[in-house]
Amino acid sequence: MPVETLSDRWLRRFVKAPAPRSRLVCFPHAGGSASYYLPVARALGDIADVVAVQYPGRQDRRHEPFLPTLADVADQMLGVAGPLDDLPLVLFGHSMGASIAFEVAARLEAGGARPAALFASGRRAPSTHRVETVHKQDDAGLLAEVRDLNGTDTALLNSDPEFRQMVLPALRADYRAAETYEWVPGPALGCPIVALRGVDDPHADEAETLAWQQHTTGGFEMHSFTGGHFFVNDHVAEVIRLVRGRLSAAAHP
Repeated sequence: MPVETLSDRWLRRFVKAPAPRSRLVCFPHAGGSASYYLPVARALGDIADVVAVQYPGRQDRRHEPFLPTLADVADQMLGVAGPLDDLPLVLFGHSMGASIAFEVAARLEAGGARPAALFASGRRAPSTHRVETVHKQDDAGLLAEVRDLNGTDTALLNSDPEFRQMVLPALRADYRAAETYEWVPGPALGCPIVALRGVDDPHADEAETLAWQQHTTGGFEMHSFTGGHFFVNDHVAEVIRLVRGRLSAAAHP
């Protein structure tokens, strides 16, 4: 029987790229799982090796303990992401995933491996701060927050009690990690940052999103879309086009 590696536990490949010249690593939002990025893998698998991160404590990793902080997740991911830099590497994170992708990028650069680009979607910059306590609410309060954000699993949360009880622990652990995240000031990234935001997102306003510019010396772009926190669900084609452009540029410098 094959021995499971660290990459086997953390990474999911839904599409096998025929001849990839770049690689995209996708980090899910709080309560999310690798399967959220299945449409991305299908859309970009023709040009890139698309891998999605599976955090512990959900789906096929549901029996593993949650990691208490985003720094812990990034530390664990470093051992996984490091060997992936044999191809130009683009990181994409949505919401909590953007903070983790940023921390992974910082760790990679500290070790001498610079990503080609970082996409920070639906998340305020690390240097901005809010006091958030959703993770301290009871189950009803936590679920109300998720429903208000209108994520992809809202219908299941409303209709399936068994699913609801299965995802609540991961959701609460992720919210705790995201809301207690504290950026440790350090060198700005050398890779470019592309920030994406929904104009009605209650968790990342324009100023907080623009502040990502302070975290890079490698160039910055911000793109705004109609919609709220999960604006990406309604603008898949536009977001894919932006990511494809960065992957193509990385493959043909």
